[in-house]
Amino acid sequence: MRRIKIVLGIEGYEPEWHHDADALAAVHRTRFVRLIGRKLRSSWLMWDMAERGWFADGPVILDFGTTHVEITHRKFDECAITWDKIDLNVPIDWYEHFDWRPDPHAALRHARGCVLRAVNIIELVTAAEWRPRILHAVEFLFDGARLAIYNAMDENGINDVPETDLPVTNWRRVHVA
Repeated sequence: MRRIKIVLGIEGYEPEWHHDADALAAVHRTRFVRLIGRKLRSSWLMWDMAERGWFADGPVILDFGTTHVEITHRKFDECAITWDKIDLNVPIDWYEHFDWRPDPHAALRHARGCVLRAVNIIELVTAAEWRPRILHAVEFLFDGARLAIYNAMDENGINDVPETDLPVTNWRRVHVA
């Protein structure tokens, strides 16, 4: 009998962590290529009902109709991407006060209904010899919207800062799809 793994109270969720943008892109390139040209139907965040807010340690789920992509960050440079591992109909079994909420963040609502044109992994380029590049974000470029799910120091962050407002130096984009 196979044991079902439970991470963050989410049955069947088994993230594989990466800290290298090129490796993360290579592992997921084929799946992301299939999403190009599709509309973002909805998104889901893990909601802490006791705190009445987003539980940023939980995965960010993007629903493209035929598939869900689930993105989570931890530590200061690790990211995991999973595909269709989370069943939103199964209750979160962790302290009994978590649930899924659709489109609760303004950046996610802004991208909803937009067609996906490209996916990139963003790295911060540093002067540190021990870590010259730090995996920072998964970037989704839509018609009329930009969405970044980024590492907010051991949890997820979400923004929709326009590409023209991003700093030009110290960033490296690894094209995925």
